[in-house]
Amino acid sequence: MDGRRRNPYQLTDETPVYVISVAAQLSGLHPQTLRQYDRLGLVSPDRTAGRGRRYSARDIDLLRTVQHLSQEEGINLAGIKRIIELENQVAALQSRVAELSAAVEGAAAAMQQREAQVHASYRRDLVPYQEAHPTSALVVWRPKRPE
Repeated sequence: MDGRRRNPYQLTDETPVYVISVAAQLSGLHPQTLRQYDRLGLVSPDRTAGRGRRYSARDIDLLRTVQHLSQEEGINLAGIKRIIELENQVAALQSRVAELSAAVEGAAAAMQQREAQVHASYRRDLVPYQEAHPTSALVVWRPKRPE
């Protein structure tokens, strides 16, 4: 969430509002088919306190997809279930990649900001040493330690 409080009465695609008869009508399937899909785990509607099924708009879209894959593509229900699982896995992985990309971008920005702070802290009275002649030597003075 983005920090704002969500209106509990606001409807989203995930809000379970359709009873099985309406979901069946909207998806073009028989209510018994919806029950079978629920038992097989293809579509998992929410349940009311009385155990009645409530379907969301996203569930209706999924039911239409299952119908299309089954009737028009000739894919069996086990294959459809695997397709749905893989699509959910891909969506989760894409979400995770987006999260990690945002974290990397944030870390890179923080690193650049810190690097800029370090560069800004350099003393301006120091001058980099460059050899005047390639044969010149650098002499380091070390005081003798008292014995």
